[in-house]
Amino acid sequence: MSKHERVLLDGPAGAIEVFVEAPLQPTPGRPKSAETYSMERSEPLSPPSPGRGAGGWPIEGIALIAHPHPLFGGSADNKVVTTLAKAFRELGCATLRPNFRGVGASAGGHDHGIAETDDLAAVHAYARARFGAALPFYLGGFSFGAYVVTRLAKQLAEAGDPARRLVLVGTASGHVEGARSYVTEAVAPDTIVIHGDRDATVPLANVLAWAEPLELVVSVVPGADHFFHRKLHLIRRIIEAQWNR
Repeated sequence: MSKHERVLLDGPAGAIEVFVEAPLQPTPGRPKSAETYSMERSEPLSPPSPGRGAGGWPIEGIALIAHPHPLFGGSADNKVVTTLAKAFRELGCATLRPNFRGVGASAGGHDHGIAETDDLAAVHAYARARFGAALPFYLGGFSFGAYVVTRLAKQLAEAGDPARRLVLVGTASGHVEGARSYVTEAVAPDTIVIHGDRDATVPLANVLAWAEPLELVVSVVPGADHFFHRKLHLIRRIIEAQWNR
């Protein structure tokens, strides 16, 4: 596959614009896990991808990443979203960053996370058809996108194809800024949850209240606001530190 691609998929409401990116070159000297080696020995991936990134290294997983609220400027180009994508690409994943309905070239209008879940499911199906069913599938999301990702994760688990792991940043939960409220779904205990202690959009207390009964560990970034201004590098550092735990 090429390093960067823009794809228009046929979704439930029309076109879904998706940005697809190849894995980044592995860091020299970084040890590979047993999981990585087993994926390299797996059967060739389905066309059009031969199972190799733009530089010839293996695609070791697939990551779908969802962006923040579309009515508040959220898009696939959001800096937290692209930071998540880079972190996954550094871990050997091909990444997919769709625009929600009404953003960019994606058709339709905002549906409070309901139809957006259907659209993410369509992107998931496309990724599975393109890259194959053998690769581990990861989900990432920021803010509203993290909320939608928890809905998709529940749907995939019920369908017998659970995501390998989730990474959620600034997760929309409970009553948030703008008179909005979210009932965020339960997620697996190994989910990586990252939040800023100065988040004025989604108070940290909301995420802790959601995480406590699930026994989730929440990584709190001191001084970080909702958009992690000047703290984006810490998102990647936390993901790398927790990835093999």
